Amino acid sequence: MRFGDVIIAVASLFLVTVFISYPLEIVLISTLGLQSGPPIGAAISVALGALVIGYFFSGKITDNRKEAIVKISMLFTVLMLFSIVLNNAVLGEDFSNWVHESYLESNPAASLTTFEWFLVGGLFIGSQMFMNGIVLFLLSLIGLFFGSMLRKKTNT
Repeated sequence: MRFGDVIIAVASLFLVTVFISYPLEIVLISTLGLQSGPPIGAAISVALGALVIGYFFSGKITDNRKEAIVKISMLFTVLMLFSIVLNNAVLGEDFSNWVHESYLESNPAASLTTFEWFLVGGLFIGSQMFMNGIVLFLLSLIGLFFGSMLRKKTNT
């Protein structure tokens, strides 16, 4: 699989995931609530998106299946993590307020300096990236593998 094919697969996976994610999350928010709906919807959309892209790109993936799937999953994970960090940056003050409220709930007696709040915010972003990175990589890896195998089985 050429690098250009990997880029097209990653862009396609990103778009398919986004197109699945929004309507699914709206439905799940109304049924599961604001805390559970978005993360569950995001996980389902990544898995389904990877399954679809694995199916459609199975001809390109079959050459070096493991290597191609890992490359697509890694690049997709980096792109999604970048979008998560960008989302936090766009939220700005709302994200900062959420960090403050969450931290003070766990540590009610805390009195932090501005620099310490900066560090806590970085730790929140780091923990989001760590957990999301693991989930995104594994779900995209599994979805791409099974999607490519599904196409292989329908062709035989």
